[in-house]
Amino acid sequence: MPIVKWSPFLEPFDEMDKMLQGFDKNLQRGFAPAMDIYQDKKNVYVETPLAGVEPEKVDIEIVDDVLTLKGQAEKKSEVDEKNYYRKEVRSGSFYRCVALPAHVLGDKAKAESAEGMLKITIPKAPAKKAKSVKVKVSKTKKSSKK
Repeated sequence: MPIVKWSPFLEPFDEMDKMLQGFDKNLQRGFAPAMDIYQDKKNVYVETPLAGVEPEKVDIEIVDDVLTLKGQAEKKSEVDEKNYYRKEVRSGSFYRCVALPAHVLGDKAKAESAEGMLKITIPKAPAKKAKSVKVKVSKTKKSSKK
């Protein structure tokens, strides 16, 4: 029987592998919805398909020109006994955070949901005008050395 050298460095990696296996399962429950983002002169528009998601269960936050969308999608008629060949309809929590292409007025954003499509309209912040500052030149007297 060969002698195996004990190494204390392998044990933490075993625990990490176990932790990551559970993490993979949690990732499969959640999803990140696809988004279309476009703009015109006055607004930034965000459209995302959220079929099967109740609009009341969607949280929208805009902080520092970053849009955060999170919520819960539930599949109420799912039966555990089904023998799935392929399961692509997602349910569970979702989260998406996206930097917007312009400075916006987040507190004036509006959101509408129709036929499974969420549309968010965010007004752009007015452009700040550059402030012109004139430089004064002060004349100093030269001292003469003798």
